[in-house]
Formats: sequence, structure tokens, C-alpha cells
Amino acid sequence: MLLIQMTGLSGAGKSSIALLTQKNLTGLGYKVEVLDGDNYRQHLCRDLGFSKADRMENIRRLGFVGLTLAKHGIISILCAINPYEESRIALKESSPFTRTVYIKCPTEIIIQRDPKGLYRRALLPEGHPDHIKHFTGISDPYEVPVNPDLIIQTQTETPEQSAKHLADYIIKIISE
Repeated sequence: MLLIQMTGLSGAGKSSIALLTQKNLTGLGYKVEVLDGDNYRQHLCRDLGFSKADRMENIRRLGFVGLTLAKHGIISILCAINPYEESRIALKESSPFTRTVYIKCPTEIIIQRDPKGLYRRALLPEGHPDHIKHFTGISDPYEVPVNPDLIIQTQTETPEQSAKHLADYIIKIISE
């Protein structure tokens, strides 16, 4: 069927869009599974840290699960930061079922929203006890995708509009 690998900074809207898209598509009779990076890190990937190698292994594992589901007719939406282009390309090249969707939102807007308070903590001085180290987009790199299949700009759309945008794209792909 299809694996959508989302990429975008923390707080850009990946999980919200994925869950709303799942609801929309399920309502139309499609089987959809959301592979949320935060949830899977607690179970399947709990042995991994936040080094580049560990982040890439995290995506490899999630991609394996997503592609396995896709082979069984389930639309899989992998929503993880997925910060490295090398990792995104490897997953995309591993299967014709894979598409890359960039959830784009300027860092300044995400910092203003800061839905989980993570940016506030990442921007604290390094010696501060609440400081978050290795935070993507602040103290760790985020590589903007070079050639995503779809870009959703969450600074100009509501989550519902973004989810409709993604659902329409998915339906178009699977209808071809």
C-alpha cells in the first residue's frame, strides 16, 4: 500500500496531522496505522540514544515496521523528526511504497508555540539543570529535505487543513 515518512522539527505538527489524517482515511474505509516516533522510542527503540547513528537506526526500525504494514495493505504514517537526509533517502530507496512529506514550519513560529515546552528547555544555558542537550534544530542538526514528495506548511494551515491536504495526497497516490 503506502508508507508516508514525515519529517519536520519537533512541534511542527507531525503527530497532530498524522492522527487527523488517520481519522479521515479510516472514516473512508482505509486501514491506517500511525507510527509515532515518541511512542515507539518507549518500546521498540528504547535502547537508542540521540546520536546520528542512533537516530538513523530509529528511522530504519520504524521504516521496517511501516513497510511491513504497507505490504499487508495498511497505509502507514511514520511521524518522527527524521532529521537526516541520508536516512530519508535510504528508506525511500528501499521500497516504491515510500513517500516523503515535509511538515514545514519556521523555527521561530515553533518556538513561539512550543507545545511541549521543549524549546524553552533547549534554549536554557548549557549548565542549567533543565537544559535539553542534542535538541534537533537547536543544538543538533536538522537537514531540510532536498526533494520531498509533498510539503505541508503548518504556519499557514490549521491542523485540519493540513490533514485534509495529506489525506487527499494519499488517496491520489493509492488511486494511481
